[in-house]
Amino acid sequence: MAIVKMKKLKVIAMAEDRQKLFDELLRMGCVEVSDPGDKLSDPAWTTLLQPERIPSAASTRNQINAAKTSLEAIKKYGSLKNGMFVKRVPVSEAEFLDDANAEKAKAACEKIGGLLDRLNKLGTEKGRLESRKAGLLPWSNMDLALENGGTEHAVFKIGVCPGATDTSAIQKDLEASGAAAELIEISADKQQKYLLLVSHKEDEQTAMDVLHNYVFSVVSFPGERGVPADIIKDIDAKLAEIDRETAETEAEIAACQEFRGDIRMYSDRLAAEASEEAGAERVLTDGTISFFEGWCPADSLGDVTALLDKYGCAWDASDPTDEDIPDVPVRLKNNKLTSALNMVTEMYSLPSYANVDPNPLMAFFFILFYGIMMADMGYGLLMFIAGVLITKKYAPKGTGGHMFNLMIWGGISTFIMGVLTGGFFGDFIPKLVGMINPDAVSRLPALLIDPPIKPLDDTIRILIGAMALGIVHLITGMVISVVIKARRKEYMSIIWNEVTWWIVLAGLALMLLGVTPVVLIVGGVMVLVGAGWEEKNIFKKLLAVLVSLYNNVTGWLGDILSYSRLMALMLAGSVIAQVFNTLGQLPGNVIAFLIIALVGNALNFALNLLGCYVHDLRLQCLEFFNKFYEDGGKPFRPMEINTKYVDIQ
Repeated sequence: MAIVKMKKLKVIAMAEDRQKLFDELLRMGCVEVSDPGDKLSDPAWTTLLQPERIPSAASTRNQINAAKTSLEAIKKYGSLKNGMFVKRVPVSEAEFLDDANAEKAKAACEKIGGLLDRLNKLGTEKGRLESRKAGLLPWSNMDLALENGGTEHAVFKIGVCPGATDTSAIQKDLEASGAAAELIEISADKQQKYLLLVSHKEDEQTAMDVLHNYVFSVVSFPGERGVPADIIKDIDAKLAEIDRETAETEAEIAACQEFRGDIRMYSDRLAAEASEEAGAERVLTDGTISFFEGWCPADSLGDVTALLDKYGCAWDASDPTDEDIPDVPVRLKNNKLTSALNMVTEMYSLPSYANVDPNPLMAFFFILFYGIMMADMGYGLLMFIAGVLITKKYAPKGTGGHMFNLMIWGGISTFIMGVLTGGFFGDFIPKLVGMINPDAVSRLPALLIDPPIKPLDDTIRILIGAMALGIVHLITGMVISVVIKARRKEYMSIIWNEVTWWIVLAGLALMLLGVTPVVLIVGGVMVLVGAGWEEKNIFKKLLAVLVSLYNNVTGWLGDILSYSRLMALMLAGSVIAQVFNTLGQLPGNVIAFLIIALVGNALNFALNLLGCYVHDLRLQCLEFFNKFYEDGGKPFRPMEINTKYVDIQ
């Protein structure tokens, strides 16, 4: 239960063996190849070695995108549902690495890609035709062919005016101008009126001058021939054909769902190849030898070096130096209980390699605090059952796996605290029993402590207990800080920053018990002496004392008060559950009670499930971690086969 010790690897291999070597390192999944970094700008290196070029890397990335697109298309057009979690299918390593399976899946992806291209082209053509149709619809009542611009003595012009234009007024102005012209309204909508002007050729300009006053704009349809209604009919026939082809193409894509499993396995294989190629792109080579640096867990070093020796590599493995610490990748090694807290640590930030793994240190507190805030047997059972069922059925990896493991432990803690507080969906059982038989004793059976802690009646006791837990939590963080500083031999910092305030807290506790505050006085003197103990200037030392007093006194008060949220959320959850149960009683009907109470408790459960997690996370990250934690660790990302859809047996 600690940060995994890492070894820094330096390896020289024959260039011709690099591919085989990386294939086996990929299967081992325990070597991260480092970025060459400053070596690429150092002439001493660049004159000898250059980054290895991996021509297939871009192709692999494209194939990954194609596989992802194909899976999304199959899901969309095949009306399939992935569900919240993907259940990974067990496959043998031979199946996973079988080239025939990969070629079949690749061919399916190419087929689906071609079908999607066809859909895109059909969609583009459909959009173009619909745009043509929309432009022609206002003219559908016009019997004049669009290419007909007039006769030997007459001119035909079509155009539009604003929708509020008075067509009769235009006609009167045309008559007043003496032009031999007539304006015909074809159709109208709120925005525009669609008009046809018929005029004598000699009066065309006069008529256009009149129309200009009414913001008349000439409309043309280049390339269109025939009467609008006939053109629209032809477009409708083409749209119907496009719809038919689109439906057929979508059906072809849906039929490809038989290849879904193959494509999923292919996608996982491509992800593994991409991982290997990403490592290979960090290798330096001159064509004869290949050089790379990386990191390997100390407990895997024997297997790795045996493999390196198998390929005749020259290698060196060393412990990271102080200068290497910021670059050392971090992997946390935990058991089933503490690994669930990886979700919390990764959400905040991984610890520095030189720090400690916080998971085993905060696991007890995180799970306990969550249970205190939820504190209900019914909610705890739901969390436990949901966590177990999902873990058993889907075995989610990574953050998902940590989340549901944490839900299981949180459910156990919530159930235990529910036993202590007598809550089962609030006061659901007493209310239900009271409705069925008003004379029955309205309390839960004897598995509870007698009498149970009642959140609404024992608020002060719960608040004091929450703050006492907070003090224990904070002091635990300080103890961890002392251990870390002792390893670094920072003894003066331990005395003035931790021991001093322990003495102050002990003095306060003794004073509350009526003991003469000698210990508190000693602690106060140590605060005055220790604040700014490194400062030589008297003014700076005095300022440091004032700042230390202010920061520590207000800080401790604020930190301890933060733990009142344990009581607040326990009280809020209990009250909300009881309110919904009471509302369910109002109709006086058991069925109505069950519906209202269960819906209300479901809402309360959903809100508290997230709310308690957020507040618990805050107590760990802001109060506990603040005492000792140094973040900034980089996650260990080795070349590995990390699958999403299959489990390799």
